[in-house]
Amino acid sequence: MTQNTILVTGATGTLGRPLVELLVAEGAAVRAVSRAPHDARLPAEVEVVEGDPSRPGTLARHLDGVTAVFLHSRAIGESAGELLALAKERGAARVAALSATNIDEPLDRQPSRYRGDRNKESEAAAVASGLSWTSLRAGPFASNAVQAWAAQIRAGDTVRYVSASFPEVPLDDRDLVEVAARALLTDELAGRRAELTGPEALSHEEMVAVIGRAIGRPLRFQEVPAEAFEQGMIRNGLPEPFVRALLSRYVRNVPEPVTDEVAKILGRPARTFAEWAADHARLFAGSPNDND
Repeated sequence: MTQNTILVTGATGTLGRPLVELLVAEGAAVRAVSRAPHDARLPAEVEVVEGDPSRPGTLARHLDGVTAVFLHSRAIGESAGELLALAKERGAARVAALSATNIDEPLDRQPSRYRGDRNKESEAAAVASGLSWTSLRAGPFASNAVQAWAAQIRAGDTVRYVSASFPEVPLDDRDLVEVAARALLTDELAGRRAELTGPEALSHEEMVAVIGRAIGRPLRFQEVPAEAFEQGMIRNGLPEPFVRALLSRYVRNVPEPVTDEVAKILGRPARTFAEWAADHARLFAGSPNDND
């Protein structure tokens, strides 16, 4: 098997896929974990292996030669410690764990937990692993705007959503991927809990206006009462605990702090939400079947 290899969990997801592509571009040997390797559609240089990160035993045979692990907090679930122990036994030396800026909040105020993320557990496992570790404490992703608003924007000029004035600090997913690659390829971030956010706070209403400018038509934000928002989200199939945790975050109205960690690590300014929106305008202006 290829030596000095980076094992990537969550390799076919919205973060894992661009991370794999960037690592390959940097000349790294990558072993990508997929539950359905024949459908992975990753670069030809990537070694795609079948396994379920939430059941580390399925990955044991793929850990020989692995020197670094990207730990995706949703893909790994509750099994981060077990996977890292196996990786260390086989010679791994480094781990970069996906985490979040809000992991010190009460668990019922962390909406992403109800979508499967185990940020707190993944960070704790990385720190306790005995490997050289980095925790990537990511703020809310700019790409969350696609799930929240894209369908409404493709259908018309009015966005109906809750908490018009709530300030977000949207992090461009590409900046997170670049920081993750740095953590996996070098020792520069060893032992750090990197608090990664976008460069500015914007209210929901301001974010929608930015998207409108990116697609060339003005958008109107119509604030929806919290109760109606909750009922609508649940009717649309989102888990009730997730919706309630999300609303709890908005009602408290305590924004994430803006940090300059991305700029310090990458040596350039973090991408703004306006840059992200311009680069992804087709997701809002095109048909619902357009893909990123």
